[in-house]
Amino acid sequence: MEEQEVEYGVTPAADSDVLTLDELAHAVAGPTLVESPGAEDFAALKAERDQLVDRLARMQAEFDNARKRQEREKADFRDYATGTVVEQFLPVVDNFALALNSNASAEQLRTGVELIVKQMEEALAKLQVVAIPTVGLPFDPRVHEALGSVERDDLPDHSVLDEIRKGYKLRDRLLRPAMVRIVSNPKQTEA
Repeated sequence: MEEQEVEYGVTPAADSDVLTLDELAHAVAGPTLVESPGAEDFAALKAERDQLVDRLARMQAEFDNARKRQEREKADFRDYATGTVVEQFLPVVDNFALALNSNASAEQLRTGVELIVKQMEEALAKLQVVAIPTVGLPFDPRVHEALGSVERDDLPDHSVLDEIRKGYKLRDRLLRPAMVRIVSNPKQTEA
């Protein structure tokens, strides 16, 4: 048996164990996890991105259009509602103008103004606006605003003596409280 030369502890390998240069480079580098995209893959990704950007731009435009349409419809509804209310009061304004231009006596003007007030109350009633009842009723701080009190022995304590300014409700919603003066009866004790 011939002796083979051994350098630095390396034993010669059999021919089947010899690696090619490519195999050696692959073994040293290890397996690749992500391969770089080819030109086709890059073009497909770019096209998909462009479609998504276009879709986003369209959705933003649709959202802006919907918001503008809602604001326009809201303004149209507000104008319609305001027009309906104003329409109820135009005859009242016309009658005030007629009263101002007339050469009637003071009594005739008073009668005309009373008719105009009645017409105004009818217009308010059509809009479901009602006056808050006051005189003779117990004071209610939810709908009455007391501007003062008057001492009286003949009326119940904390009842409304007189109305200074009418208060109004729209259905169950208070538009403004009635300004009233209330009775203070020192002889009456609270039960």
